[in-house]
Amino acid sequence: MKGKKRVSKRTVRKPARKAAASSGDWRAAVLRRVRDLILEADRDITEEVKWRKPSNPAGVPVWSRNGMICTGETYKNAVKVTFAKGAHLEDPAGLFNSGLEGNLRRAIDLHEGDEIDESGFQDLIRSAVSLNQESAKAGQKAGTKRARKPVLLSGGNPQIGKAAGNAPVQAYIAAMPGWKREVGERLDALITRHVPHVRKAVKWNSPFYGIEGNGWFVSFHVFARYVKVTFFKGTSLRPVPPGGKAKEARWIDVHEDDLDERQMTLWVKQAAAIPGWGNA
Repeated sequence: MKGKKRVSKRTVRKPARKAAASSGDWRAAVLRRVRDLILEADRDITEEVKWRKPSNPAGVPVWSRNGMICTGETYKNAVKVTFAKGAHLEDPAGLFNSGLEGNLRRAIDLHEGDEIDESGFQDLIRSAVSLNQESAKAGQKAGTKRARKPVLLSGGNPQIGKAAGNAPVQAYIAAMPGWKREVGERLDALITRHVPHVRKAVKWNSPFYGIEGNGWFVSFHVFARYVKVTFFKGTSLRPVPPGGKAKEARWIDVHEDDLDERQMTLWVKQAAAIPGWGNA
């Protein structure tokens, strides 16, 4: 990661399509150094590889402690390090240069020849760990005040009372069992990021997302083997989501390792821009 350029907020470039990094190219070297810095910053951080699929058989490295800290992805022209809660972190070194408009995530795009501020990067890692620890403690305190956990209905779907706002949606997501909780977190973050004024509610034991005065446009629901994401005006989307034969609604079943965030983003943006269902 040696070179003449230094990553800052002023060098904002979007990476090209994802590409696997061979062990000998510059991206592999950058990703190895990123990994070393992360593990040196906090030795209790764990790492794993997720989201393997035919287009990316190597998967995506994920680093966690009391929740996800960041991921490392290789693209044709960049290595992207995405912080799961980057929008809530102080960044005095100005390392974040991608996803700056989002409400939750922030990323650092590293291009060939870029030189990262290693001290500043490790400070970000430690800040992310501290934020996760604070969230975990707050969750534990909240848990002691609750009389009971939400009941899981057929297929593991959480039973959450009908209510408007972000709080019941987060309660639903927190109660999603196993790997489905992470899918719920990713879906909620994706929708919130790309529809800044989205309205949320829980109806019929499912999170609903809509636009005030324009109706609800998407919802999701837990089943035993997948999370079903339903677009209420799905026949108006391009491409049309593959599930369903209703007059307008269409859906897609998301399994543990096959959430296509790029395609989901395209659908969410389209769905939010057209008249939805009911009143939001």
